[in-house]
Amino acid sequence: MGRYLLRRFATNAILVMIAASLAYMLAATTMNPRGAYEGRQPPVAEAVVDATLDEYNLNDKTPVFQRYVTWASGVVTGDFGRTWNGGSVNEEMGRRIGVSLRLLFIGTVVGFVLGVGLGAYSAVRQYRFSDRLIGVGSFVIMAIPVFVLATLLAIATYSLNRGLGFTLIEYTGEYNPKLSGWDQFFNRLNHLILPTISLSLGSIAFYSRIQRNMMLDVLNQDFVRTAMAKGLRRRTALFKHALRTALIPAATYFAFAFGTMLTGATFTEKIFAWHGMGAWLVDSINQNDVNAVAAVSLFASLCVLVASFLSDLLVAALDPRVRVN
Repeated sequence: MGRYLLRRFATNAILVMIAASLAYMLAATTMNPRGAYEGRQPPVAEAVVDATLDEYNLNDKTPVFQRYVTWASGVVTGDFGRTWNGGSVNEEMGRRIGVSLRLLFIGTVVGFVLGVGLGAYSAVRQYRFSDRLIGVGSFVIMAIPVFVLATLLAIATYSLNRGLGFTLIEYTGEYNPKLSGWDQFFNRLNHLILPTISLSLGSIAFYSRIQRNMMLDVLNQDFVRTAMAKGLRRRTALFKHALRTALIPAATYFAFAFGTMLTGATFTEKIFAWHGMGAWLVDSINQNDVNAVAAVSLFASLCVLVASFLSDLLVAALDPRVRVN
């Protein structure tokens, strides 16, 4: 299994480099960092603008391949360059990565675990009221865009807090900086509730549909009936044999679903005023900040790489045939 995972990791690492390079080339050829200096009063001399853009490796007069080589050389040494206003991309990433990872990690775990659990339960209760309720709810949630769902949650929470006369659930920001110690810890958890719900609901609905279908495919298989015929309780047979086999396709979809999770995180961070990588991407695009956009794209690629590696690891743990190969 170790050789298999090493081979998969090497393949994914190459894909990350290709994706990050293409993202930089796209940003460098379509964005106009020079526009940030145009229209100022008094006007900025063109020579000054060129010198500033050269210093930040953002000058559109420099061939794009030359700018790419400079950027890639810096990335190899851990330097992601400068933002459009001279700030350090590394420092900005250091402040924002933890924010996004906290939200993505919790949202991913909650979405996968609850989605798989609901899907398995729905399959066991096929055609009953609970199965139909889960199915209808899943399709309704999947039909609602993430930014609409997040906005509705924020509006509903605001109305709830106003009706109660006090703030039960926080709906904006990451935490209250005036608090400290355990008070701030619980305050952070409170601020995390709505973004996690809005981010994980789509994953729960997605995984529940996949897991239900996969579970139904294996429930009537010979190995499940044989396990129960040998004396295993139905619950044990379903959990140890049917669910394990049905989990393989869901584990395979994990890496692909994580890409959707990253997209949802971008909207979620903006709506709930979380200063993470997704919100930074939107701001950077508006500011024509090529280096920042490239840094966020590389971060997204790395996250998908990790998700893909975890997916391969989970599949290898569930399917002995992968370990043999």
